[in-house]
Amino acid sequence: MIALADALAGLKSKLTGRVILPADTDYDTARTVMYGGFDKKPGAIVRVRSAGDVQAVVNAAREHGLELAVRSGGHSNAGHSSSDGGLVMDLRELKAITVDRAAGTLTAETGATAIEVTKAAGEHGMVVGFGDAGTVGIGGITLGGGVGYMARKYGLTIDSLLAAEIVTADGTIRKLDAAHEPELFWAIRGGGGNFGVVTRLTFKLSPLPQFTGGMLALPATAEILAGFIAAANAAPEELSTIANVMPAPPMPFLPAEVHGKMVILGMLAFAGPPDAAEKALAPFRALGKPYADFIKAGDYAQLMYPPEDPDYHPTAVARTMYLNRVGASEAQTILDELEHSDAVFRVVQLRVLGGASARVAADATAYAHRKAPMMANLAAFYTTPEDKAKREAWIAAFGRRIEQEEKGAYVNFLGLDGPERMEAAYPDGTWEKLRRIKKQYDPANLFRLNQNIAPAE
Repeated sequence: MIALADALAGLKSKLTGRVILPADTDYDTARTVMYGGFDKKPGAIVRVRSAGDVQAVVNAAREHGLELAVRSGGHSNAGHSSSDGGLVMDLRELKAITVDRAAGTLTAETGATAIEVTKAAGEHGMVVGFGDAGTVGIGGITLGGGVGYMARKYGLTIDSLLAAEIVTADGTIRKLDAAHEPELFWAIRGGGGNFGVVTRLTFKLSPLPQFTGGMLALPATAEILAGFIAAANAAPEELSTIANVMPAPPMPFLPAEVHGKMVILGMLAFAGPPDAAEKALAPFRALGKPYADFIKAGDYAQLMYPPEDPDYHPTAVARTMYLNRVGASEAQTILDELEHSDAVFRVVQLRVLGGASARVAADATAYAHRKAPMMANLAAFYTTPEDKAKREAWIAAFGRRIEQEEKGAYVNFLGLDGPERMEAAYPDGTWEKLRRIKKQYDPANLFRLNQNIAPAE
């Protein structure tokens, strides 16, 4: 505690932002992260307002040997957005967004959320592709890769990244792009928050004058699920999909007799004119009589999840993996596993990849799974520590049962998975290269509250 007190005393004269302490009335609100199951109590939370503030906090943490957590949207599946007893650097007041229409670029500070940036770009008929949740911070999703609704048309989020401002462990503010410190720029495009605190990102904007998308709820049989995946694979690159396979929750748009039965809540996003969208969407609507069809032309931002209830903090375990195929046999296995589980909520999410994201060379960025045909995420909610252990065992066995030739993991979907799964996220020579760059920029591993890449020895 002496080190923390000394650090805070030195910070006071250097900050334009605010320090929140355990005695402050808003401390509990400020320390709360999105996912439940984490009840960390940081020694202090620093709400930074500039790159200079970030620099000051990084220097203080390094000089006083404090654990440092970096928080933007607070969506870390592993609870890395907070610390027990250390410093939390809260980026949520770094929200400036500027659009340069002539240059076709958007620059945003990393406390901005995906929905805020999406709306700013949408005012100009343009887009930066993020994920499917609007409340995530753009820093976290970008640094991990950014697999979302625009992936097949315009690539991952990192494929639109032109430049970044970052504060590294030595307290230096660095400006990165393909020509300036290119190895560090390579590493932050998929390597997560291991290399510093990114304060500003500049993206290339892509045109999106027209968009059609929404949810299509279908019965989940092996035939329909396999047909959904086949249709997604055959679809033009303008269409990206997510198939959420689960027992039907008691949603008001689903008939009461369907509740508890297996359904596919398909999210479909078409980047293009309505007539082309209708043609691309027709095979999905032909799979079976939909329980609900909310697909419509309109604003792309409509597709991002609505803001979370601030009092809703789900507790879940999950496994991220890549698959080569989901035919009738694989579909039946998925449905059987979901049927036989008694978790209060369980889901398999399937994302067909390919398109623009697959045309980037595997070694061009730290996200190396460019040729993976499909991403899967298996998840189950838990209610008690004992229930958590049960769900973890089920998820692990489920993953082994459907594992195929394509190996690996998506770093943004990892939880407390351990070093083996971290290395699976970075195949071939990617892991070794990241460790070398980590050693150069963060040899003492100051930035370790993340999906950590230890410095090379």
